[in-house]
Amino acid sequence: MVTKLATLARLSFTHLEKESIKADLQKMIAFVQKMDEFNTDNVEPLLHMSQQQNSWREDIVEGSCTKSQALQNASKHNGDFFMVPTVIQK
Repeated sequence: MVTKLATLARLSFTHLEKESIKADLQKMIAFVQKMDEFNTDNVEPLLHMSQQQNSWREDIVEGSCTKSQALQNASKHNGDFFMVPTVIQK
């Protein structure tokens, strides 16, 4: 089972790692099976963790720093922008 999952995920594991993963998976399956022992016949499905939904707060502008303060600790900048290494080559 672990070998098949590793193949699907394109991962490779040593024999010891596979045994450890197998033991962890067996513990997870045992936990889920243990939950089957609970009687949930009269329990409504839970859609949210609390009764409160869409609790939005007001968007309040709070303290910020100036451009010069922001650039103060930059290793490289041109006075207006942070200078960073190129990560996308054309």
